[in-house]
Amino acid sequence: MIKVEFFSQEGRRTGFSVSGHSGYAEAGADVICAAVTAIVRYAEATLNDILGVGAKTRVDAEKALITLTLPASCEDEDTVQAILDGMMLTLVSLRDENPDYIEVMEV
Repeated sequence: MIKVEFFSQEGRRTGFSVSGHSGYAEAGADVICAAVTAIVRYAEATLNDILGVGAKTRVDAEKALITLTLPASCEDEDTVQAILDGMMLTLVSLRDENPDYIEVMEV
């Protein structure tokens, strides 16, 4: 199962962590993993490459883990939070359609 955790502090999303494999299908044919990967890459690219937020991203391929942590403050905080909110809503929708393969939570 894929586990997605969104981190918040004082009402502000501060990042996320995605770990595991869905187990929906074999590697290369797993549409759940592919969808989650696309959503995560989109959010990270938008935050760092488009907005220049400078979020810290760590990837551990062996553990199937990616973590993104925002800086203490962002120039366009409303946009940054909207991107993370959209990411979360998209993943929750995917979870609602596939509850046996993905878990999404706020911590």
